[in-house]
Amino acid sequence: MTPFNQLAPTLGNQYQDDRVLRLYLRHALPPSVLATIEPELNEMGEMAGGPLHAFQLADRLNEPRHTPWDAWGTRVDQIEVSPLWRTAEQLAARSGLIAIPYERQHGAWSRVHQMALVYLFTPSTDVYSCPLAMTDGAARTLSGSGNAALSTRALPHLTSRDTRQFWTSGQWMTESTGGSDVGLSQTVARRDDQGNWRLHGRKWFTSAITSQMALTLARPEGNPTGGRGLALFYLETRDAQGRPNNILVHRLKDKLGTRKVPTAELTLDGTLAQPVMGLGDGVKNISPMLNITRTWNSVSSVAYMRRAVALARDYARKRFAFGSALAEKPLHLDTLSWMQAELEAAFHLAFFLVELIGRDEVGQASDQERDLLRLLTPIVKLTTAKQSVTVCSEALECFGGAGYIEDTGLPALLRDAQVFSIWEGTTNVLALDALRVAHGGAALGALQHHISTCASAVQDAALRDAAAAAAATAGAAAHWLKAAGARGAPFLEAGARRFALALGRSLALALLCRQGQLAVEQGDRLPLAAAVRFAQHGLPRIGADDLDLAASLAMDAA
Repeated sequence: MTPFNQLAPTLGNQYQDDRVLRLYLRHALPPSVLATIEPELNEMGEMAGGPLHAFQLADRLNEPRHTPWDAWGTRVDQIEVSPLWRTAEQLAARSGLIAIPYERQHGAWSRVHQMALVYLFTPSTDVYSCPLAMTDGAARTLSGSGNAALSTRALPHLTSRDTRQFWTSGQWMTESTGGSDVGLSQTVARRDDQGNWRLHGRKWFTSAITSQMALTLARPEGNPTGGRGLALFYLETRDAQGRPNNILVHRLKDKLGTRKVPTAELTLDGTLAQPVMGLGDGVKNISPMLNITRTWNSVSSVAYMRRAVALARDYARKRFAFGSALAEKPLHLDTLSWMQAELEAAFHLAFFLVELIGRDEVGQASDQERDLLRLLTPIVKLTTAKQSVTVCSEALECFGGAGYIEDTGLPALLRDAQVFSIWEGTTNVLALDALRVAHGGAALGALQHHISTCASAVQDAALRDAAAAAAATAGAAAHWLKAAGARGAPFLEAGARRFALALGRSLALALLCRQGQLAVEQGDRLPLAAAVRFAQHGLPRIGADDLDLAASLAMDAA
């Protein structure tokens, strides 16, 4: 008797198979823009579901390697990345994944063009989106810095489509004193005898150490403590002869996921650097970079959800149990439908943020849209990151035991997805960012207005309740903000996470309802089904808090 072997899940063209992406682009983009960029999307989709995915599985065990010394005792700190990563770098440059929004061939739609490609590229390249996100952020920061010398030096490399000229950038802020509270940074900047700035300090966590340059924070000697005393510096990691720029790599980090990313712990031992924008306000000056990297994080979170659902859906057609395929089991279908609804809501949330950035970059954003952008950047990032972990975890369960076996390639989905809620600000840190923006200006009103506008556009009876729930949740969040503010800062802080998630999920639902209405008018009821299912899963509620009781429960102390 021939033993049974289960067929593995497979992928097709990830652009052609992605109904949500194609429908969104058809509704969002001018027809001429879509016609121009669609061949690129089709090509990337074919690669992502075919040769790149196969390469990813074959490359599974390859990880970065660090060689501190050469054979003769010279400190070299060479890092070798995996073969897939080398291929991903070449593909990213040729495809213009950084160049597109700076070339601006499609105006405000250039960001959508870029991020649609990134969305297809990311899950098949083992988080090569990490250095790309920081590269895009560095390009955005330098282009707006007013520093002509640094812009002339670095921007042509960061935005090049020539693989021989292309650079990536690091973002070095995290120290052992803390990742989020960067004001505690102990890195010092001193002038040498020639008047050049030299950096001294230890960076505990520096992603993509193989980048040719980095933006980092350091405190010029004599500056006050805290965030305002930090300055933003530009450095190149090696000199013209390829020698380390007085940078000592101690080790590569042994991480839960993103294991292809060469994340290093290092010491800056007199590293030559240049101030980007003066000798203070470094945290403020690096914020353009963070806004871009958080947007990449949001799109990557959705991309991982999409990959998890695509694999689980294909497997459901191939796996037979209890007399029929999983695709015929009502309970399994119910699970997949919930995952798809989360994915679709997250997709529209992330790409709404992308649209806002695109409009802002070309000077077309209204004051209201700029307010929205400031509020939504942290909210979208934290919301989609939490969704990604949940959906990827559920996807592994869809495979039973196979989802827990490393050589299927499936566990890496969950391990890598976990980083999205940690990188570029944890959920709580971003929730506090959102709270400050909402509490201090017109941004919350702008968000409520947009949710109400989406809801008012809904005509289909099946969507009305869902759209009304989105508007009601946003209204309840605004009411809580006012009430908690009257009770004092501790009450605001305690509810910040629930407040941010309520806004994120209510906007996601409103956008999904709007998309559902557009699709219904064209005879497609699947987005409507996603909106109804997402609403059924529930929206966060914020209530009054007993802070003493919560503190006791948290610390398990009466």
